[in-house]
Amino acid sequence: MSERRSGTLAEGLSRLSEWGDAHLSLLRGLSSAAAVAGVLVLARSVRLTTKFTSALDIPAEFVKKNVKLRGKFQRVTEQGLEVEHVPISVPFITSIQRKWQKKGLLLVRLAGVELAPSGRAWLQQELKPKQMIWFQLLGREDLALECLVLVNKGRFLSVCLNEEILRQGLGRTARIEGLHHDSRLYWKLHRRLLRAELKALKKNKGIWKEESYSETMRDRISNNQLVQTLKQFVSWLRRSVYR
Repeated sequence: MSERRSGTLAEGLSRLSEWGDAHLSLLRGLSSAAAVAGVLVLARSVRLTTKFTSALDIPAEFVKKNVKLRGKFQRVTEQGLEVEHVPISVPFITSIQRKWQKKGLLLVRLAGVELAPSGRAWLQQELKPKQMIWFQLLGREDLALECLVLVNKGRFLSVCLNEEILRQGLGRTARIEGLHHDSRLYWKLHRRLLRAELKALKKNKGIWKEESYSETMRDRISNNQLVQTLKQFVSWLRRSVYR
């Protein structure tokens, strides 16, 4: 009896194996279809392949988790950087999405930085149209995104424009909008920005050079002998008038 059962089981497995060999291409096709379907579900759930054309289109979860996005720089404005979002490209899916994706640019601001006019001019020279940049979401205010902006400088090197602006003395540190003031991330980033600003301050670079020059001139004027004499005369005149 056991030998008969073993023979029946072996025969069944043999037939299943033969069927699998005969329909191998079908099985592969089903596997590929399942994989594509899985990618579609994943892409739809996290919107990795969606092109964002407005700050309001970006899911709140992306901002909360400080997701890093990439895009093509377009131009510098008084409000910030205009960037064309470039989503993750997935074969077949991306080509379909391009047919119905809207056009629009994202307004990206350098979080924690108050730009000086010289800083805006520096950005216009430093960034080239269509240049790829990365921007990490920290907050959203109306139609603007508060971000850390990163630019690749070689294969393994990237520069944070927020820090570089301060390091060159082309702006001042400011409150990082969008992050809770008492959060660990806020103070971690704020310290980084303050250290960058301190380097410019110590080297009298950019706006700090101008302020240092102004302070020096004020000191020289106040210490000038003629000025001191005039001050003494004005003081004597006031005392004489009010006697």
